[in-house]
Amino acid sequence: MRRVVVDMQNYLFADAVAQALENADSDFDVRRSEGPEKTAELCSLCEPYALLMEVTGYAPCKLEERLKIRDDIKNHNPHCKVVLIVDENSEKRLAQQVTQAKKDGLIDNFIYGSVSAAYLSAVVDTL
Repeated sequence: MRRVVVDMQNYLFADAVAQALENADSDFDVRRSEGPEKTAELCSLCEPYALLMEVTGYAPCKLEERLKIRDDIKNHNPHCKVVLIVDENSEKRLAQQVTQAKKDGLIDNFIYGSVSAAYLSAVVDTL
């Protein structure tokens, strides 16, 4: 079983992501964080294969805050893959910053919010 932690502000979106992952691959054990302040603790307890976090232009999901969580998680579990999800249509500048974070090696991958469920699960599967 590969554990995947999902940290997204919108519960409906988080639930859809979790279901997409679980339906695409029965090897995924998806856990949802109760909020950004709980994500690092959850990751330290369950040692996930991957962490998916939504990035927005406002707290508590700003890129800087997400990178702090990433740092904390990588200190305890350096093998955990960190993937950021960003809405490239409504957050164009932020999407560029997330892309740069990938180029700089700060995150393992990123996904645009407009991708299909099949693509999302395929990306997570190939991390």
